[in-house]
Amino acid sequence: MIQGISHITFIVADLDRTEAMLVGILGARKVYDSGEHTFSLSKERFFVVGAEPNATWIAIMEGEALSTRTYNHVAFKIDDGEYEACLGRIRDMGLDVREGRSRVPGEGRSIYFHDHDNHLFELHTGTLDERLARYAEGR
Repeated sequence: MIQGISHITFIVADLDRTEAMLVGILGARKVYDSGEHTFSLSKERFFVVGAEPNATWIAIMEGEALSTRTYNHVAFKIDDGEYEACLGRIRDMGLDVREGRSRVPGEGRSIYFHDHDNHLFELHTGTLDERLARYAEGR
């Protein structure tokens, strides 16, 4: 039986640059760095984002950046009061903020941004329960 997500892995061209983004924007904490050793496919680093028991393990591995951008993304929960500060940190790092999709009131706010390797991230203020309740109300 599935217990949840084990980890999320991103292939990135520059481990240091991605580490700076994960730490600076997501508040990640590095827990492992392979250095020159490769136990897996390439050099890798592991990070923990969020607090236990719901912390997320993120792995980054050295490799080629994605060649195209899509709407495939990973979304992280933030408090609404952190929205502007997060947006500022993203812009300060020179990352490409993407126009969010249209939303109905009550489903939360989102910041979408691409990293330097064309991965799309979302910082979202709402919850699934809030979204389902809003959608049940209709337009």
